[in-house]
Amino acid sequence: MIMSDRRTFLKNTALATAGLAAFPTIVRGSGVAANDKITVGLIGCKGQGWSNLQAFLKQPGVECAALCDVDRNVLMERAAGVEKITGKKPALYGDFRKLLEQKDIDAVIVATPDHWHCIPMVNACEVGKDVFCEKPLANTIEECNVMVNATQRYNRVVQVNQWQRSDPHWKDAVEYVHSGTLGRVRSVRAWSYVGWKGSIPVVPDTPVPEGVDYDMWLGPAPKRPFNQNRFHFTFRWYWDYAGGLMTDWGVHLLDYALFGMNQYVPKSVMATGGKYAYPDDAMETPDTLMAMYDFGDFGLLWDHTIGIYGANYGRGHGVAFIGEYGTLVVDRSGWEVLPETSSVSANKDFVKVPLQKSTGQGLELHVKNFLECMKTREKPTCDIETGAHIARIAHLGNISYRLGRKVFWDHDQQRFIKDKKADELVKAHYRKPWTLPRV
Repeated sequence: MIMSDRRTFLKNTALATAGLAAFPTIVRGSGVAANDKITVGLIGCKGQGWSNLQAFLKQPGVECAALCDVDRNVLMERAAGVEKITGKKPALYGDFRKLLEQKDIDAVIVATPDHWHCIPMVNACEVGKDVFCEKPLANTIEECNVMVNATQRYNRVVQVNQWQRSDPHWKDAVEYVHSGTLGRVRSVRAWSYVGWKGSIPVVPDTPVPEGVDYDMWLGPAPKRPFNQNRFHFTFRWYWDYAGGLMTDWGVHLLDYALFGMNQYVPKSVMATGGKYAYPDDAMETPDTLMAMYDFGDFGLLWDHTIGIYGANYGRGHGVAFIGEYGTLVVDRSGWEVLPETSSVSANKDFVKVPLQKSTGQGLELHVKNFLECMKTREKPTCDIETGAHIARIAHLGNISYRLGRKVFWDHDQQRFIKDKKADELVKAHYRKPWTLPRV
């Protein structure tokens, strides 16, 4: 039954093929030669963008030609960092469009806030550059679909930075689930308990800091006064720019929940939660959320909270496949299998699997895979279809939460079933003069 579901899914859509990396295909279009150096440019230099670039520069034959950031303070700091690592000064830009005009750049890393992923990624594809794009792929489902279309139209290699797709122990865990050893799995749980994060106090708006092009930072997002809570790392707690923990962690963990079950389109989604931990702080997105995805023959529960570390199986994050004979639990540290103890379900021949540890090299392996695919023109480990589909799944949970009710998604039509209010939340609403790319 599972394989039938996969064949049907792959046959019926070109937009959402999670797990397609299992069937490598060729991306037609020009690329770098096997022995050529690869020159990259980074758009969005703080936080994860800098981590990504450092992972690129660890690979042989990679050079950094340019950096772009709307915060000149960050830009100058990262420029010094690149020069220290490579001995060369990169070109510096405050506008990504200028970086994309630089002819010697083969690939760009898009590591901006979520609301700024779509336009730079599409523009990069248009001018013939491959893209390493930060997750979640986009801040709306409509943007995800545009980005898939751009990748296909311009024949580019695009890797979405869900780097767990390249970490071997996650793949090993999925293979174990697919073996059927757990027996029938009818319950899957994915969770992220972020104990290090506390409340974000409400603070007044202030003048824009020196060196920051705030209007460019907002870009297609609504015009707002500058507030430090909306800027840099904490942008992810505001609907204008991101989707909270559901999209930040959910794309990593829900991805493997679907991959493990080999089913990708839920029949319905029902989410509930709120600001239960810090009801009066500055965040807009919920600090506590539970979303139930119904697949007909099994249920998938997403569960997140802020300010608490203790969670399922003593792990602050993870995915659990709960089977008749045992439960497989996987997180970034590794995976293990725990036998079922019920006298009804227990299988006396079932063997417990001790912790199988992670390599701890997921990001480096993900970057290496992308660079290899730039040369071979094969689809990378987390291609655009995979990244787009799981971003949609996370957005479905947020849409259900924001509407306060169950929603029903028509995957083939990329819209909700007879639900105009939900369909409005699928769309990208851009502030002028920015417009959603047409591909």
